[in-house]
Amino acid sequence: MKESVTPYNDGDSKKNQVSKMFDRIASSYDLLNRMTSLGIDVIWRKKAIRQLNAQEHRKILDVATGTADVALEIRRQIPEVEHITGLDISPEMLAFGREKVTRKGWDDQITLIEGDSEDLPFEDNTFDAVTVAFGVRNFEHLEQGLKEIHRVLRPGGKLVVLEFSHPTAFPIKQLFNIYFKYILPTIGRVISKDKKAYSYLYESVQAFLDQEAFLKTLSELGYKSNQCRSLTFGISSLYIGLK
Repeated sequence: MKESVTPYNDGDSKKNQVSKMFDRIASSYDLLNRMTSLGIDVIWRKKAIRQLNAQEHRKILDVATGTADVALEIRRQIPEVEHITGLDISPEMLAFGREKVTRKGWDDQITLIEGDSEDLPFEDNTFDAVTVAFGVRNFEHLEQGLKEIHRVLRPGGKLVVLEFSHPTAFPIKQLFNIYFKYILPTIGRVISKDKKAYSYLYESVQAFLDQEAFLKTLSELGYKSNQCRSLTFGISSLYIGLK
């Protein structure tokens, strides 16, 4: 990370502040995602999950699963998947996620657990693939989280990361900054009743590594065949790496 950015600046650890923030906005999180992204976030998730396949990826971990959108999309695209485990530090987000999983009748294939991305409660070489959608920038210690993911991936396993990035083309860059810095936080405050959550979104995106630096970090941590694909004029990035 370029600098340490936290939601509330209250002296607590970033990890605890992020957990507190998502607990506070959990009830409005899905609605705000659809409203503020005009549904584009759904398309991004679908593209990310298309990097997986039923032949190679039977046991999958979704880190920072939130309300389980990615876990559910994996099950939609790969119905024959053996098992999907979703992990998140926010119990309130997980509660909403479990309701969605149960409504689909997929409890036998999707399990959601509370846990820390920097201390994953799994044995080495457990998963065929690990996904993280809009979560790595919330890691308190980015490299530790990525090391843990590398540890629990089997040899040849795939990492798929979806994250906001920094558009550079005019006028997308300018429009992006205006929307994320001023308009989105206002909408977020009104609907979620949390004054800081959606300001933190803009600040955390600005503080996160650019594409080249993130790819370099993956390589330094032992990931191979790393690649990046820009989505929607560079507003978000899709990263892929192998163990």
